[in-house]
Amino acid sequence: MTRNFFALIRLTRVGLHLVRGLWIVNRHFPTWQSHQRSERIQAWARSSLALLSIDLQVNGSPPSKGPLLLVANHVSWLDIVVLLASCPCHFVSKAEIGQWPVVGTLTRAVGTLFITRSSRRDALRVVHTMAEKLHADSGMVLAIFPEGTTSNGLQVLPFHANLFQAAIAANAPVQTVALRFEDAASGQTSLAACYIDEDTFLGSVWRTLSAPRQRVVLSFGSSQHGEGRNRQAWAADAHAEVTGMLKS
Repeated sequence: MTRNFFALIRLTRVGLHLVRGLWIVNRHFPTWQSHQRSERIQAWARSSLALLSIDLQVNGSPPSKGPLLLVANHVSWLDIVVLLASCPCHFVSKAEIGQWPVVGTLTRAVGTLFITRSSRRDALRVVHTMAEKLHADSGMVLAIFPEGTTSNGLQVLPFHANLFQAAIAANAPVQTVALRFEDAASGQTSLAACYIDEDTFLGSVWRTLSAPRQRVVLSFGSSQHGEGRNRQAWAADAHAEVTGMLKS
């Protein structure tokens, strides 16, 4: 009963925080410069984690500017918020998220590129757009989850290589980041924020709200250029690096 009570309090606070985020997006984003939007997005993301009673621990050096392709494992619907709290970046995400109420508006506001995964033609379009945005003159940091779906965080699913082609075409570096949720008190891996298999979005949200205090650990690797690797080899190397960081 007590846990449900605190979950309802968290839900209320997060709901008000989302409404405030929508108001900021509609009221201020059209007139703010990019650095102002980035600062506000990072502050909003950090506040979101605090309201959810999730501590953020960052290991290594997150990127401060691009051009860079940031490659992460994928555990939860919270992963985007976690990465936004750690560094300025834009995402490549499945098109369905752009249609979600509230969340879709916010993800579009942070410059997300949407991809229809079932369409090969759309994948080629997104790779081309990514390569343009990774060009050295734009200095953009793009973040991808090359597993293509969420996992339980205990292992890393194989990486799809297609989006690595954008970094090759733009001669941009790739930086890996390993993401892990854990119980803040014990340090053991937490599955509360997972969104896998038969989980529903609302069920995952409620489990997160009801969980004891959590900590999300982001471990950043070093940025590396392709050095002649094709996309398959680069994806395999990135997968091995993320897996190694999760085990360390």
